[in-house]
Amino acid sequence: MNKKTISTKKLCFIALFMSMNIILSSFSIPVPGGHFYLCDVIICFAALIFDPFSAFIVGGVGSFLGDLIFYPTPMFVSLATHGLQAVTISLIVGKKTNELPKVWRTVLALTVGIVIMVTGYSLGRAFVYSTPEYALIKLPYEIGQAVLGAVIGALLLYKTSLKRIINVIPKE
Repeated sequence: MNKKTISTKKLCFIALFMSMNIILSSFSIPVPGGHFYLCDVIICFAALIFDPFSAFIVGGVGSFLGDLIFYPTPMFVSLATHGLQAVTISLIVGKKTNELPKVWRTVLALTVGIVIMVTGYSLGRAFVYSTPEYALIKLPYEIGQAVLGAVIGALLLYKTSLKRIINVIPKE
């Protein structure tokens, strides 16, 4: 029987990033058609350093809980979209060692993550609010939010001392 266990340190980091995602879900900048959130920064950063399951917990479940607490209408859209975004980024980056992911894999992973986030929220918004026009109004801001989150998430990993955290989290 092959049981995977998770270390207490890793569990605490997952909980920390998930709570940061929830907190950043509560702060927004009003824009036409909705709000501009900064939670994508945490989702992208966590997806770059965690395995796919842990990235899903931070991105999908964290966004779901943030929406549940602050604005429940799109909570299932957030669960699916940010969950898929985080898992995909994590799978493309493929953290099998303690090394930082290669820059080209990071760029590819974050670009695919941006497409998933923008597409998922645009389709979800059109479905939840029953109007494609509403989704089109928010589209430029959705793209900006996704790009900003990916860029800042990558900068946090490569250009700050936060990359030390990668050596602290045990790899599975």
